Amino acid sequence: MFPSRMTRDGEATSLFLGQKSETTSRSPTGATSRVPWKWPAIRAHLGLAILVGAATILASSDARAGAFDVNDTGWEGASELLEIARNELGAPRIQAVAVLNWDEVQPEDGVLAIHPLQPMDAEETTAFMKAGGRLAILDDYGVGDETLKRFHIERIAGPTRPVAALRNKAALAIAEPVIDVVAGHSQGPHPVAAHVQQLVTNHPTGLRHPNLSPVLKIRSIGEPDTIIAVAGQVGKGRLFAMSDPSAAINQMLRYPGNRAFVAGLARYLVDDDGATRRQGRLFLVVNKFGEEGSFGGKASLRKDLESQLRAIANALAEARRDGFPGWAHIALAAIAALVLALWVGRTTARPYKGPLPRYARAVPLVAQGGVAGRFAVLAAPSSPRSLALLELKSALSEALVHKLSLGADPGPDALAKIARKAGALDDSAYTSLMDVLALMQATEAAVVAGRPSRISRAALGRAASVVHAVLAACGADGGGDPRRRSFGSSDDAAPLPPSDPAAQNPNAGANAG
Repeated sequence: MFPSRMTRDGEATSLFLGQKSETTSRSPTGATSRVPWKWPAIRAHLGLAILVGAATILASSDARAGAFDVNDTGWEGASELLEIARNELGAPRIQAVAVLNWDEVQPEDGVLAIHPLQPMDAEETTAFMKAGGRLAILDDYGVGDETLKRFHIERIAGPTRPVAALRNKAALAIAEPVIDVVAGHSQGPHPVAAHVQQLVTNHPTGLRHPNLSPVLKIRSIGEPDTIIAVAGQVGKGRLFAMSDPSAAINQMLRYPGNRAFVAGLARYLVDDDGATRRQGRLFLVVNKFGEEGSFGGKASLRKDLESQLRAIANALAEARRDGFPGWAHIALAAIAALVLALWVGRTTARPYKGPLPRYARAVPLVAQGGVAGRFAVLAAPSSPRSLALLELKSALSEALVHKLSLGADPGPDALAKIARKAGALDDSAYTSLMDVLALMQATEAAVVAGRPSRISRAALGRAASVVHAVLAACGADGGGDPRRRSFGSSDDAAPLPPSDPAAQNPNAGANAG
């Protein structure tokens, strides 16, 4: 596109007026100098930066909106094109719209798309031309080629050595009409170029199609001629394509051939077709425009969904290419500010319970020492049952040693024999005690070795019952004289049978927690 080429290097140049914008540079010494900052100076610099940023945004927005805009009277606008079309057809027949509503387009109408920034609806454009409508696309570096590709029109590079050029610049090559010759007889130029002798191009590209009729060409030296405009029939309608929309901007329309081309194109798009009188309207769309409705009013759910998805895809593609528009940044900033304000309001208005000072807080039993702390640790749900079993073992051994005045801590077998003698245990009680001591010894060995020790709740309950009964029988439970206590009573668990895997293997049974 011509404007993008002019601003690619950060400067704007008019090829015809010879004007060039001045560039500014910063001194390297200014970046390293140190100046004391004060609040008035800071406010002044911030205000200047804001003004410069706002001016830059507005200038870039105006530049992007001005190229090919029919309301722009500047040198790269298309207000002259609109005026020529109105003079040729009459102002009521010219519809310059930002949204092309296919419901309003009739077969006798024409559509002129200049530098489209999105592909046109394939289904609607095809149906429109097949019904008799005429479509013209003027595009060089936009995405109009995606629409032309559906009709097998290919965009190629422009000429490098044209025969004629303005100021001997290849970018300003001179195009001329193509004279059709049929059976050796000259048929004259195409109706669009009927009154065109020469057309001054502006950074043109070329078009290639094997069957469409060439309308304008640039003769070249040492290379094939470049076709810049083609026309052909699609159903009952017509398709016209030109690869240099910049030839129709205000600055270029000072040349007679360019004005004659624009006037001929406006007449061609709504001209009568032989004996058929058309007298339709000319819909003019430029740059970024929308499409809605369906040609002939034949809308469908699928069509509506496709149009919505296409609009979303085009919006995302535009945002990826050019960034979000200014209003989107303002909306996002406003939403962020609103969310922040709501969060601050809710946070500051939320009542909080005053925390109790650490020195005034009660110390948990688990953190305390002595009997209370030890009991809290053993009773905690997360504590393994093996610790409680080892606590029973320690209590049994210490109580018997203290009660019977034993000199040292006896082993399990010796302890069982001492308890049997001191408590007059029968065979059943002695067997239960031996099973519990074996389970305690195996559990202690597993804990010392760092292996998991799984003790079931039932096994721990039976072990506690056996220990309580033995201590009561020996008089070591704090109750005074030795007492007979039945191991088979209803309040005690039954003795562990030798075959019980929970009694023989500490790794059997339920998880200890």
